[in-house]
Amino acid sequence: MANILAIAGSPSHPSRTYGILQYTAKLLEAEDLHIDIISARDLPAEDLVFGRYDSPALEQPKALLAKADGVIISTPIYKAAYTGVLKAFLDLLPQKSLAGKVVLPIATGGTIAHLLAIEYSLKPVLSELGARHILSTVYAVDKQLERLADGSVQPDEEIDLRLKEVLKEFVKAVQSSATESKELALSN
Repeated sequence: MANILAIAGSPSHPSRTYGILQYTAKLLEAEDLHIDIISARDLPAEDLVFGRYDSPALEQPKALLAKADGVIISTPIYKAAYTGVLKAFLDLLPQKSLAGKVVLPIATGGTIAHLLAIEYSLKPVLSELGARHILSTVYAVDKQLERLADGSVQPDEEIDLRLKEVLKEFVKAVQSSATESKELALSN
């Protein structure tokens, strides 16, 4: 079974960004994938702000990332960039920690005008962390994500379709990557 790590980069909770990440996780669980969700906002602020690479609070997120075949990163877009809490978390990850992993960025924003923020601000950081297989971003404007009474989020038809299409590609790539990793481990 392939492992997925979903990283929520929203500084607030509940949020549409976290909601679409949960929605995505449910879709992937139906594909028999194991998904762990972590939220950058739950890490100690002092560790993030002061760059404490050796913080015990980072051991579990780093371990989950090390065993993940695929990574989903969700973030709201504020002032044409991804969140500072996500940047602080990514800065504390080991060099090349995304190498060999399939990465799917998901972003939310108040306007379509920030659609390219992921291309020019987040993807270069992901590349610096070793990501080479970064899928097309799913970007949803807030009005395309309806908050339900139970706190969950329901994407509109367009976002739901786009998300499901990119998840097909994600699942295929993750399963291929997981198979290659197992074969490499067996051959050693």
